[in-house]
Amino acid sequence: MCRTVELRRAVLARNDDGARELRARLAAQGTVAVNLLSSPGSGKTALLEAELGLAGERGIPVAALTADLATENDAMRLARSGAPVKQVLTDGLCHLETEMLSGQLDGWLPRGTRLLFVENVGNLVCPASYDLGESLRVVLASVTEGEDKPLKYPTAFGLANLVLVTKADLAAAVEFDEAAFLASVARVNPGVEVLFTSARTGQGVGELLDRACAVLDGAEVHRPVMAGAPEQGALGHGALGHGAPGHGAPGHAHPHAHPHPHAHPDPHPHAHPHPDPQLPDVEAGRS
Repeated sequence: MCRTVELRRAVLARNDDGARELRARLAAQGTVAVNLLSSPGSGKTALLEAELGLAGERGIPVAALTADLATENDAMRLARSGAPVKQVLTDGLCHLETEMLSGQLDGWLPRGTRLLFVENVGNLVCPASYDLGESLRVVLASVTEGEDKPLKYPTAFGLANLVLVTKADLAAAVEFDEAAFLASVARVNPGVEVLFTSARTGQGVGELLDRACAVLDGAEVHRPVMAGAPEQGALGHGALGHGAPGHGAPGHAHPHAHPHPHAHPDPHPHAHPHPDPQLPDVEAGRS
């Protein structure tokens, strides 16, 4: 057991080193990375597609990298937005790691990209422990998943800089208890902003883009209590590294400059890309 713990700490420590390097690299080229985490079926892809489309309308240079164990379905959906999109197939790995992400960006990320959205593999366990060099970590949960989701996955929600509730248009139908959900979030991440969205009706669409642009403009981000002390010498856009509790990685932080009626008042080896001839605007890579 001790050997397992030591090995895990070594893996996470190496990942954190890579994350700091990637964060500095992205900052040097004026790019902010946004890491999106959620369970499968939360509506993450639908919301991201809408946000990418809106970014295009506003003239904001964005790109998206989406990770799955198999299929390129999400990349095809996101490519409809017109943004540069790349699919990463993890071949069974349940999360992205910094080395993997960095390798995918080499030679692909368009020059001048201001926002890079990373749609992580769909689960709230493995991805929560890995810093990807992002400046904003966003955790999503749909109203159909239950009000106690944050309590069941405290690391994921506890390290979030921003929480998004998706499929808000179904809240009444599934008898979603908003107050109970906000209380659950507040227990694991006091002070984090919670926004309610619906890709189907358009509710809250654009707020994720607004928050990411605020970080791009230098706004400080919410620092989760679970993240620990600030990283010394953090680079770019007010961003700070974060990681899972117990391996010494510090956390991010998030602005509250955009109040929302639903925000709680008190709570917090490189892949080799292979373009698919059927996907002219999508690149795929396996790690």
